[in-house]
Amino acid sequence: MNFRKLMFLLGLAIIFSTAATAQNYKYIGAAKCKMCHNKPDKGEQFKVWEAGPHAKAMDALQGDEKNDATCLKCHSTAGSVDSGLLAGLKADEGVSCESCHGPGSHYKSAAIMKNKKMALSKGMTDPTEETCKACHLGEKPEGHVAPKKAWNFDEFVKVIAHDDPTTTN
Repeated sequence: MNFRKLMFLLGLAIIFSTAATAQNYKYIGAAKCKMCHNKPDKGEQFKVWEAGPHAKAMDALQGDEKNDATCLKCHSTAGSVDSGLLAGLKADEGVSCESCHGPGSHYKSAAIMKNKKMALSKGMTDPTEETCKACHLGEKPEGHVAPKKAWNFDEFVKVIAHDDPTTTN
């Protein structure tokens, strides 16, 4: 089995295991995250996301691609999960907060977010390199544009890095 196939299968396993354990959790959308994660004293995570490549992931799609499930699974958080789990998240948000941090319906309150262990027990996830590889190194549809630069986790994670919201500046 070649490396690409192995990585694709690993990515699918992660996605399916996340989906299996998150069936009670709903995706609420970046606007709900923004309410707390856009404060200057807490790191302005929403602004970092909004200015970054993930918020613009849908812009890379043209014409029918914007409705193609094969494309949406990586270019939109909403396109990668069962529609029954959507509670405010829209496809045009691109790759939003919940692609990396898990569906927020159960951990969105400030009382829960102040306690990371509790937030993790309520569906929040800590993204890892494997989370990113599912799309960045996963199988691409025929005709997919080749990346301008080889994907490197250590380099690219710096582009989307944002402070932990518990940071006190």
